[in-house]
Amino acid sequence: MLEEHNNKLYAKLMHLRGEHRELDQKIAVVSGSKNRNDLELMRLKRQKLAIKDQISRLEEYVYPDITA
Repeated sequence: MLEEHNNKLYAKLMHLRGEHRELDQKIAVVSGSKNRNDLELMRLKRQKLAIKDQISRLEEYVYPDITA
């Protein structure tokens, strides 16, 4: 049961990392466009940061920093 839970968390982590990469690519496209939409760029960056925060929280849970 615990292993199944960890597998789900790991899968969620991989999904979030994929979304983060996709947003990175979208940001590159929007920022490189001649008709750059700054509002859209800010929205994408905010989404990317929110996903990065989720990734960090999950990583702390999945890969705990155990110091003895």
